[in-house]
Amino acid sequence: MMAVDDYEIRLKGRISDSLLASFDGLDADFEPAETVLRASKLDQAALHGVLERVRALGLELIEIRQVRPGKYGTEHG
Repeated sequence: MMAVDDYEIRLKGRISDSLLASFDGLDADFEPAETVLRASKLDQAALHGVLERVRALGLELIEIRQVRPGKYGTEHG
């Protein structure tokens, strides 16, 4: 069985609602000058798919990091 993890993906700028629709199933928050996508329980293939969408849409990736499950509500809440 392939391992699944939670990730936080930071993109430069505020992404429009129409572009966010390309990331169905991911949660999004906005910070000054950044969009933060949060993905739960992604395997490596799904993560690479998300990163490919980022590239295909011409979005600028700032950071991606693996986070502990359940961390979302505490760090950015």
